[in-house]
Amino acid sequence: MLIVNNNADHGTALDPADAEMLSNDSAEIVERFLEFREGHKATPLVLLSDLSQKLNVESIFVKDEGQRLGLGSFKALGGSYAVTRLVLEEASRALGRIVDVSELHAPEVKAVAHELTFACATDGNHGRSVAQGAQLVGAACAIFVHTGVSARRVAAIAKFGAKIIRVDGNYDDSVAEATRVSLEKGWQIVSDTSWPGYERIPRFVMQGYTALLAEAVRQMPEKPTHVFVQSGVGGIAAAAAGYFALLYGDDRPFFTVVDPSRAACIVESARAGMAVKIRHGEPTVMAMLECYEPSMVAWRILSRSADAFMTVEEDEAIGAMRLLANPVKADPAIVSGESGGVGLAALVKVCGKSDYRSKLKLGAGSRVLLINTEGSTDPVLYEELVGATPEQVAARSIEIGEKP
Repeated sequence: MLIVNNNADHGTALDPADAEMLSNDSAEIVERFLEFREGHKATPLVLLSDLSQKLNVESIFVKDEGQRLGLGSFKALGGSYAVTRLVLEEASRALGRIVDVSELHAPEVKAVAHELTFACATDGNHGRSVAQGAQLVGAACAIFVHTGVSARRVAAIAKFGAKIIRVDGNYDDSVAEATRVSLEKGWQIVSDTSWPGYERIPRFVMQGYTALLAEAVRQMPEKPTHVFVQSGVGGIAAAAAGYFALLYGDDRPFFTVVDPSRAACIVESARAGMAVKIRHGEPTVMAMLECYEPSMVAWRILSRSADAFMTVEEDEAIGAMRLLANPVKADPAIVSGESGGVGLAALVKVCGKSDYRSKLKLGAGSRVLLINTEGSTDPVLYEELVGATPEQVAARSIEIGEKP
């Protein structure tokens, strides 16, 4: 399914608060925070030259977030950044002065953090980021996981010292339960989705993602003409669409949002012209994208800044994983989880349909940017789907460095 954005507000300016969140100045703030994170470095931008030739486009670049901060996902940038911002704000109130990120590990700031508990619901990656952030600042953490989250992903969260709370149902059920319990206990909810009355903290989460976009702009030799980004509740897609709209204005890339067909809440919202909640159906292998209601903030941005919305099927997502692991000719290999290569799955699908290419204005001169949003967050499942271990695939990887 492919829907061109015909919403009445398509192409209009972002709300001021959303624009401030996704501005280049905000990205610089996030990057300064990252300077104080151990192990931080820019993730690689990988050029797939032979695949570009095969698909008849000028270039395909993949921003590989599978190597981000030891968590293997772009979400390492969001939850932990929000936790840090909130601790610094609380410390500033408690100490009666502005507390800078350089003071994060000062005893008086640690003492404030020690009294806080952060909580969220997760499909896996966001919960790990919040848990890692809480451990970093010395705060307590409770993570709510639904029945679809694998035991291996739960264990990866628990290793950061988070309390795991299991919830019957799907992701949306875990969000509701996390909200209920957190309000009852006075915990700070750090959600990557938003709802009426709860936007500020999800904005912090989305602002954290701007760091990878700023890196990609510096790394690319030319501005992309097309961007494909996968979507769950819409956070990373909206961050990217809004960031590029602000950075490039009328010359922004053509932006396509990609959903799993089994959890297409963003696509169905585009069809309806408003944010809609869809019914829970058969689970998707794209576990990190299995969401049934858009984030309010994300939808508001995407309705204005995205140009098209499309779905991919289960076999197409798995095919993209395998294509990245076993690339065309001399292209480098990329370790991509079930949700990580969905943007590539969409690109391959578009290139196989002449009417899709026409609607997206994709041609031989197109320069495409994709985001591998996750590496192998479940190595056993990865090997089952790809036929090789993440380590075997990673051994063939190569990096395209920062543009001088």
